[in-house]
Amino acid sequence: MKSTSATFRNLGLGLLGILWLTGAAEAVEVRVMISGGLTAAYKVLVPEFEKATGNKVLTEYGPSMGTTTNAIPVRLERGEAADVLIMVGYALTDLASKGKVVAGSQVDLTRSPIGIAVKSGAPKPDISSVEAVKRALLAAKTIAYSDSASGVYVSTEMFEKLGIADVMKDKARKIPATPVGEIVAHGDAELGFQQISELKPVKGIDIVGPLPNELQQITIFSAGIASVSKEPEAGRALIKFLASPAARDAIIESGMEPIGN
Repeated sequence: MKSTSATFRNLGLGLLGILWLTGAAEAVEVRVMISGGLTAAYKVLVPEFEKATGNKVLTEYGPSMGTTTNAIPVRLERGEAADVLIMVGYALTDLASKGKVVAGSQVDLTRSPIGIAVKSGAPKPDISSVEAVKRALLAAKTIAYSDSASGVYVSTEMFEKLGIADVMKDKARKIPATPVGEIVAHGDAELGFQQISELKPVKGIDIVGPLPNELQQITIFSAGIASVSKEPEAGRALIKFLASPAARDAIIESGMEPIGN
């Protein structure tokens, strides 16, 4: 494993390369809207970007989809300012089809698997096979899933695939906006489903592991320039950095797989 100093040295070198390619410019404010999946790595990487460029990154967090007040599509509809959008890939594509994203600016950043979590110290169920996951779900009294990509899959496809959709209606619930891990940590659900990268930062839970391959659904997280952007070049520099080899270690540490670096 690389040391922290080596990691940050690589980040700095990566940023210098990006600045050389894009050309230095006067420091500006870059406004970002980002969903939960990439947040852990993003929080590590953004300070290095700010230090190297002099730019200030202003961040708003919210789900990639849904109707909660902080969901990214809802924020855009009510006219909030944004330069960079970082969210589930197909949700970003949907925004692009509505003219909310600059054509050709989309970049796929990471692949993110779905995991299962329990409250810290609770017994970890066997999830090594499809049948084991089914048994764990039937045994659990309460189950939580997100209102974003992972939850859509779990509630509309996975339960059906396992043949337990009717049973799950009484004990599985969608959690809008709040990280599923927090619901599990508070003891309000025995099992929680969400991207592993969104579960890892939550205290008070144990991650049992990823879903088995036969049930797994990989979510792509992508970035693009908002059509209302006032600083598109600075936004492109940030996206370029997040997609560069310099960001690789932070992305892997967060539980995701980088794309193209």
